[in-house]
Amino acid sequence: MVLQIPLLRLSFIIFSFSGVVYSVDFAVTNNCQFPIWPGALTGIGTPLSTTGFELLPGSTSTVTTSPPWSGRFWARTLCSIDASGKFNCGTADCGSGQVACNGAGAIPPASLVEFTIAPTGGVDYFDISLVDGFNLPVSVTPMGGTSECQAVVCAGNVNAICPPELAIRGQDGAVIACKSACMAFNQPEFCCSGDHNQPQTCPPTDYSKMFKDQCPQAYSYAYDDQTSIFTCTAGANYGITFCP
Repeated sequence: MVLQIPLLRLSFIIFSFSGVVYSVDFAVTNNCQFPIWPGALTGIGTPLSTTGFELLPGSTSTVTTSPPWSGRFWARTLCSIDASGKFNCGTADCGSGQVACNGAGAIPPASLVEFTIAPTGGVDYFDISLVDGFNLPVSVTPMGGTSECQAVVCAGNVNAICPPELAIRGQDGAVIACKSACMAFNQPEFCCSGDHNQPQTCPPTDYSKMFKDQCPQAYSYAYDDQTSIFTCTAGANYGITFCP
C-alpha cells in the first residue's frame, strides 16, 4: 500500500473567517527545458481556479483561491493523448484522463508542494514533500509576507542518484522518477505504519536520508517535521517554480 500523506504533517487546520475576503495567488513557473502539466488538489476551502494545465518552458501561470485553504501542487511530465483520446503522463499522473485533475491527486512518485493558507491575522504553513517520492526539483517563494517568510528549495536531482530498486524508468531507459521506500517495499519501517507509527519507532532510513541529502529543506519521510515545515504571515502570495 502506498503511504497516504495528509496535507501537511500538521493535518488540516480549520480556521475561523476574519470577515475579510481576499485572494491568494500561486504563480506556477516552468523553469524546466521541457513542458510540464501542473496539477492541483484542494483539501479544504474554496476550489482553485484550475486543477490542471499545460505549462511550456519559461512560462508562468497563476492559480487563485480564497483562504482559508489547504491543498497541494505537483507537476506531471511526459504527458500525451493516446489513440482513444485519453490524456496520460509518465510521472505524477492524476488518473483523470484529462489535463484537469478534477479532484484527483498525484499518483506517486511525485514531488509535492503543500499549503495551509490562513485568513488575514493567521499564519500560513507550507512545505515541499518527497514522502511520496520525487519526479522534479521544485521551490516555493513567499511574496508579500511580513514575517520570516523564507524561500524553500528542493534543487537536488534525486533521479540522478536514485537506486535501481526505487527507480521509475521511461521508454528510453532513463530514470524519470524515484519511488519512496514505502511505495517500493510496503514495509512498516518505511511507511511509519503498524508498530512503527510514531516518531520514536520510525526514525530516518538510508533511503529517506538519500532524499534529505539532496533536498535538506524537504520532507523525506512522514515524521521529518522539524526541518521541513515553514511559515509565513497570512496575506502572502506564493511562487512555485519547477526546476528552480
